[in-house]
Amino acid sequence: MNNDSTIIKAIDLKKYYKMGKDEIAALAGVSLDIKKGSFLAILGSSGSGKTTLLNMISCLDKPSSGKLVVADNDVTDLPEKKLVEIRRKYFGFIFQQFFLIPTLTVQENVMLPIFFSGKKVPGKFIDDILERVGILNRKKHLPSELSGGEMQRVAIARALVNNPEIIIADEPTGNLDSQNAKNIFDLFSTMNNDFGVTIICATHNLELAKRTKDIIELKDGIIKSE
Repeated sequence: MNNDSTIIKAIDLKKYYKMGKDEIAALAGVSLDIKKGSFLAILGSSGSGKTTLLNMISCLDKPSSGKLVVADNDVTDLPEKKLVEIRRKYFGFIFQQFFLIPTLTVQENVMLPIFFSGKKVPGKFIDDILERVGILNRKKHLPSELSGGEMQRVAIARALVNNPEIIIADEPTGNLDSQNAKNIFDLFSTMNNDFGVTIICATHNLELAKRTKDIIELKDGIIKSE
């Protein structure tokens, strides 16, 4: 796959949820092409469909209808076992909550995806990732000894450890102050520009979204503007 190829293609994705007798459209028909090496912000207020769209395009959830292609793989109707393989191969995930295990050190938290995948990775590789996100000097510390910005850097390192092509970030700065939020987006820019990682980030913050290369705005489950 060359650098200007489409890594994610969504065609008329829709997602409906049952609320009693009513059917709520979380996504009402979203189509988009995401190129390899993109840094895309999905902008929108709470309830606009940002998280639902992220869950669809990262194979965490299945659409009610529509088509999804990830890295030339039509994943629309794949069983969960195959979707797990797709997620492990292509995606790293960063969330608003850090989801660090409090009894594990920074280094151990970052190594968790490797443990679950059964891979053997040299310690220097882990150190390189921790250095890349600016947290190497804290690798023996517990999460309780870190600031919010440092904990999110650990979460980013954990997302990078399996060398994913695509990073999915859902409101990754929601629990951070404005300066740390800017620092995290600067780190995303470095990862995108220097290492070619495709980054897709949901946010409600327009100023942070402007730090990305492309923006789409969702409203009521559809793309309002690009």
